[in-house]
Amino acid sequence: MNAIDLAELNAAGDARFVALLAHIFEDSPWIPRAVVAQRPFASVEALHRAMCAAVDAAPRSAQIALISAHPDLVGAAARDGRLGDASRAEQASAGLDRLDDSEIATFTSLNAAYRERFGFPFVICVREHRKAAILAGLRARTRNDRDVEIATALAEIAKIARLRLHDAVRG
Repeated sequence: MNAIDLAELNAAGDARFVALLAHIFEDSPWIPRAVVAQRPFASVEALHRAMCAAVDAAPRSAQIALISAHPDLVGAAARDGRLGDASRAEQASAGLDRLDDSEIATFTSLNAAYRERFGFPFVICVREHRKAAILAGLRARTRNDRDVEIATALAEIAKIARLRLHDAVRG
């Protein structure tokens, strides 16, 4: 997707604004829909802050749904080629598309334990990490309590969204 100028995004109709930004928070159009009336945004960072505030203000059920919208790292969707463009590129940036069978088995086992404990997938901003750090984070965060892990996952989603937004919007 080619980046859109912030001024053009600010001037877009509501439906186009939402459509252009729906992928920023893992195909969750309710987030750009929640901020569309706050336009014009003075900067991409101001838009990011508004979108994160919408997530923070959302009910816990919507936050859990947002976390749950993220694919498992090295999960079936990745192995079967069913990831969205952004997720595929992000996992590839950390080398997660080039694992051997043993590494895939390790991710599969750790993902299952994490999902069993929390009821949603492990989320980390993979563009900020490499394989070893991701595995270490997965192991460590599985020991968190659920409230801490929800807050941590949402903070990681905000990082992912910031990077995606800067890829998608110039200004």
